[in-house]
Amino acid sequence: MKLETSNKNETLANRLIDILSRLNSGEKLSINSLADYYDAHPKTIRRDLVRLESCNLPIQKEGKYFSLDPTYLGKLKLKDIQSFARISGIRHLYPKLDVSFIRELLDSRVYDAKGYFVEDASQFKILFEVFGEAIRKHQQIGFIYKGEPRVVEPYKLVHHHGCWYLAAVRKGVLRAYRLSRIELSAHPHELLSFRPDTSILTQLEDEESIWFGQEKQEIILTVHTDVALHFQQRQLLPEQQIIKKLDDGGLLLSSRITHITQILPLVRYWIPHIKIVNPEEMQDEMEMELKEYLDIKY
Repeated sequence: MKLETSNKNETLANRLIDILSRLNSGEKLSINSLADYYDAHPKTIRRDLVRLESCNLPIQKEGKYFSLDPTYLGKLKLKDIQSFARISGIRHLYPKLDVSFIRELLDSRVYDAKGYFVEDASQFKILFEVFGEAIRKHQQIGFIYKGEPRVVEPYKLVHHHGCWYLAAVRKGVLRAYRLSRIELSAHPHELLSFRPDTSILTQLEDEESIWFGQEKQEIILTVHTDVALHFQQRQLLPEQQIIKKLDDGGLLLSSRITHITQILPLVRYWIPHIKIVNPEEMQDEMEMELKEYLDIKY
């Protein structure tokens, strides 16, 4: 069956949607069978697979076949897949576009049965285009943010915890601007170009949050043996490192954060299997909040 369309990006997006949907349903696929199905060259399908792998998707390989890690099967909704595929399909146009959100979404669906809020990327199509062009051309961009005019040096479009942000420098400081709060000027005009700062680029590559430039705090935690495997298989905490395996099969972990909200919701989710060892006051504060929530007198 040949997918016919005059738009190359749309063809790519449709193909990625279909491949990801089939992986999500548990199919084991091969490059040659997909090439026959789409009437495409095997090299084209290999590039598709590279696109999926570059986003840190949990893809397993067995001989000539590849599939999705069984832990994640059925966790994606069609809307999630469509958003990812469309953005991934135009990634070559916007090299600074972050598409790792699909893995973040998968992990959240596996570990949080209550669901996970993710902004629909399609609503930001115009912003992606405008900011993507400014990022490529290293050109300042102006917009209205929370009712105030801003002129910034744009570096990257970032997805963090379900929301989209523009990482940009203003007055020498790297900041994160949430796209849903940005309004483009009704009378745009061309602004000055800028030379990208290599230290900013490095910071964006290394940073896992949107709290740019803030001093990080190390958190030490213990993980019970019942859930230790989950933390050994993937990073579930910000900048997670395994310090050592404990005698009882549990783990001693470290995590580096810039804001308390990066760690507390995750620790709460894994209660009673995880505990903050240091700083002790953070564990005490969390326990007090839980007691107040449960209206326990102590």
